[in-house]
Amino acid sequence: MSPPNFPTLAGQGFVTRTPVAATIVAEHDSGREVRNSLYGGLYEFEVAFEGLASDGAMNPGLGAASLQAVMGLYLQCAGGLGTFLYTDPNDNSAVNQTIAVGDGATTQFPFKRAIGAALETVGFVTGVTSVTLGGVAQSSGWSLTAPNILSVATAPASGAVIAATFTYAFACRFLDDTQDFENFMQNLWAAKSVKFRSVRQ
Repeated sequence: MSPPNFPTLAGQGFVTRTPVAATIVAEHDSGREVRNSLYGGLYEFEVAFEGLASDGAMNPGLGAASLQAVMGLYLQCAGGLGTFLYTDPNDNSAVNQTIAVGDGATTQFPFKRAIGAALETVGFVTGVTSVTLGGVAQSSGWSLTAPNILSVATAPASGAVIAATFTYAFACRFLDDTQDFENFMQNLWAAKSVKFRSVRQ
């Protein structure tokens, strides 16, 4: 079962997105360092909703019951407990993206997308348009295993490039167990700081 979706609403303002990593650094008397990565490839988001409508009549441009959409998702997730899907409007698809190279034995491959020089595993694949093995389009013999695994019936040959065109979202949880909603006019609300972060599943 797919997690619920973070709502797309007209009253949403700018999004702040912060890459997050954790590194252990051990410094020695010589000045040299030993560094060990615990994880990387996670993100923290902060979204501002400058206008949310609590009904569908007075401010239809904000979306009917948009307040209930945001507050309802927060309550459904019980704050930071549950997981939801956030679709970043500027980072949600990959076209003919190389995700792996066959070794003659492996049949499951995590979907990945390039962002600059980095290649990251995506959190939740929402749809797959095409799959190619060694440059040949595959109309069958593959499936999407939730949340983000390409499964093939026969292991691709060693050196065969596995690529796909697909869409994806970030699996996230709310950062805080409290959330402020401000009623600043009749039937108009704001949530000026909604914070959440991506998670691995």
